[in-house]
Amino acid sequence: MAASSSESQFDDLGAAYESADEWPFREEIEFPSVLHALGNLTRCSVLDYGCGSGLYARLLKSRGAARVVGYDQATGMLRHARKLEEERPQGIEYTSELSASLRDPFDLVVGVYVLPYATTRTALEAMCKEMASVLRPGGRLMTPCLNPDYDPSVGYYRPYGFCLVADEPHVDGAPVRLDLFHSSAEASVTACYWSRASMERALEAAGFTSVKWKAVWPPSFSRIEEAPPWMEAYLRKPHAILLDCQLG
Repeated sequence: MAASSSESQFDDLGAAYESADEWPFREEIEFPSVLHALGNLTRCSVLDYGCGSGLYARLLKSRGAARVVGYDQATGMLRHARKLEEERPQGIEYTSELSASLRDPFDLVVGVYVLPYATTRTALEAMCKEMASVLRPGGRLMTPCLNPDYDPSVGYYRPYGFCLVADEPHVDGAPVRLDLFHSSAEASVTACYWSRASMERALEAAGFTSVKWKAVWPPSFSRIEEAPPWMEAYLRKPHAILLDCQLG
């Protein structure tokens, strides 16, 4: 992830996060939802902010993005991403310094689950400003984040390979622990809860406009009745939501 205050908890999680692309939840719900919302990426210059193991950077490049840069401060994650790029080159750059990637501003910043790793309102606003700083005027930010209306029941998301644990659910700035378990991958990371109002204020302070909230919803069906039965509980109370906005 990109937030320096939480980078150490991600240093040893590269392989665990990499295996997450095989989870049915991500493969059949999250990835198609995000990629559909992003639309045509041809000729786009994209920064994957908080790129982790490079999972989304590779997805974005495979979808036709002209230039993809992955940025993260967790050295273990970047090491894993660079190793995969060496093994299967796609022309993706990885960096821990945004200044090294600023030859030209980006058309699009994708920040997957980065906002919850801001531990204070000041850090939340600073993260939004940093993402805005690398965009061209009119550029776009797409950031999947923790749904402010997620179900606080500890076992609700267990069928999808993870649990959310919070002593103070739905309280701004309160810790939320994400326990991951699927196949051989097990890990825990701690994030923070932020309300819609708090995230919108931080984005607007950074210069973003037209802030839109979009559901995590696979494009292969239009009504919940059409979804496979195993998806229904998640789609009724998704733990994630997409924030889509432009730099004014």
